[in-house]
Amino acid sequence: MKKILLSLSIIFSLSLPLTSCFNDLDTMPLDENQLVTEKVYSTPEGYIGVLAKCYASLILTGQKGGDGGDGDLEGANEGYSGYTRLLFYLEELNTDNFLMPSSSNGLRKCLNLQWDASNASVIQWTYQRLYMTIAYTNEFLRECTENKLKSRGVYEALKNNYMHYRAEARFIRAYCYSMLCDFFGAVPYIDEKVGVKDIPVQWSRKEIFNYAISELQTIEKDLVQPRENEYGRIDQVANWFLQARMYLNAETWIGENKYEEAYQFATKVINDGHYPLANDYRQIFLADNETCKEIIWPLVQDGIHAQSSAGTNFYVKAFVNGPMDKLYQTGVGSKGWGNVRSKTNFVDAFDRDDVIFNPSDSWGNQKKDKRAQFMTALDGQVKETWNENNEMTSTFTCGYGYIKWRNVTKDDQICASGDTYTSIDFPLFRTADAYLMAAEAILRGAKAPRSEALDYVNEIRKRAYMSDEYAQPGIRSDVSGVITDQQLDLDFLLAERQRELASECIRRTDLIRFNKYTKNNNWDWKNGERFGSNVDDKYELFPIPASELVNNPTLKQNEGYNQ
Repeated sequence: MKKILLSLSIIFSLSLPLTSCFNDLDTMPLDENQLVTEKVYSTPEGYIGVLAKCYASLILTGQKGGDGGDGDLEGANEGYSGYTRLLFYLEELNTDNFLMPSSSNGLRKCLNLQWDASNASVIQWTYQRLYMTIAYTNEFLRECTENKLKSRGVYEALKNNYMHYRAEARFIRAYCYSMLCDFFGAVPYIDEKVGVKDIPVQWSRKEIFNYAISELQTIEKDLVQPRENEYGRIDQVANWFLQARMYLNAETWIGENKYEEAYQFATKVINDGHYPLANDYRQIFLADNETCKEIIWPLVQDGIHAQSSAGTNFYVKAFVNGPMDKLYQTGVGSKGWGNVRSKTNFVDAFDRDDVIFNPSDSWGNQKKDKRAQFMTALDGQVKETWNENNEMTSTFTCGYGYIKWRNVTKDDQICASGDTYTSIDFPLFRTADAYLMAAEAILRGAKAPRSEALDYVNEIRKRAYMSDEYAQPGIRSDVSGVITDQQLDLDFLLAERQRELASECIRRTDLIRFNKYTKNNNWDWKNGERFGSNVDDKYELFPIPASELVNNPTLKQNEGYNQ
């Protein structure tokens, strides 16, 4: 059993009062009289438990685990509304990566890019979950002050750490605002000073962006030094990574060129050296990936103590059908749900020979690009995501499977927690992305030579092909992934990001930044058409959920979504 951050199991005993009825928690701060008791904060362990809840709100869905009810979001389907599963729906399903034909909870609307303010529950739940996490962090920050620690007699026990705890909570809050900025643009601003009865003021997208950046800059010195924190918790490198990502998207989000800043922070992540690239790409997504030094910020999963259908359990089971377990070790046996497949555009991003699954080489050791992890060996399996009548279908063999996520260890063994729930930590931030961000920033104008950008891309590709310094015995390494300067442009980089980061929930954001989301690039079932077609530019932002407009009539809806 892996060690859970901040003794995650104490969440269930110490922070139970935090998960009572969350009516309109998306727009209103926590009512401390209702939800938090002095008992919770009477011990140092209580403070640690509440901080753990801030982290866990991005991992778990409720108090009981295993979708057992008592979910954090009232009225939400607990299995569908976990954060990492919601990220898939909003960042992968509506792109050129994956198909999930379900119509439940607005998924078909997301797949087709045909949502509005009221027809996609998964959009509403994403909005609510991000604000719920903000509410948790605000509550913690209100209670974790020097004066309150002294009044409760816990200051001496926490004096060396409480500023670190505060910085971590502020980081999580800044991260949530960065995602709200990305998804929804102008959103309500709520911090620990906003009163329970106050109506939150909607800030512009630029104001939200600037606030999140300001928070990240302010807390940097209070975060723990690189790799000196407990596994699963934030340190300074995560801070640099998030700033790099935000600055890289600044031109899209707020109309300002911040590529120099993106380059500076991305290279800071790279050059720090505490989170080096993994030697084998495939090991980043296994049940023992807590041993992978590349992962900067994991959302920690455990098949015993952090059970949920909404975490990485989804990334294995939804991508697997029962027969696949006879061809390779899935780690979930025949429990696969059989509903997510690869879109044709994604398959075509790889060499045709690399795509083919060989049952005698289930890890793809003899492929050139080891990232080409597809299932093509089921009876009747075809690349197309439509049937013989050119219709979308739930038939799992219409479309190739994607087997990047496996609930096994690097020794191809079932982990100690078994195969009921996965124990794969979700790599929210990892170093390879920093390499690609730095390269992109250079191509977009950051003051660094093109040769440096080429080196960053080639380092990622050498690792993908396991050539040069990444070569290992018994694994094909005779073909190098290295490209020339003439091959490197923004189109190539976008394709490389797809190959490297597919299913890691950044694709929509990437496509928008490259101006290839609503137009200039089509894929299976975009706009409800088999080969896709252009959609209105309004879809670059999600609508503020209709329920929020009712709760807070001062909110202004995003352009194009007004009824």
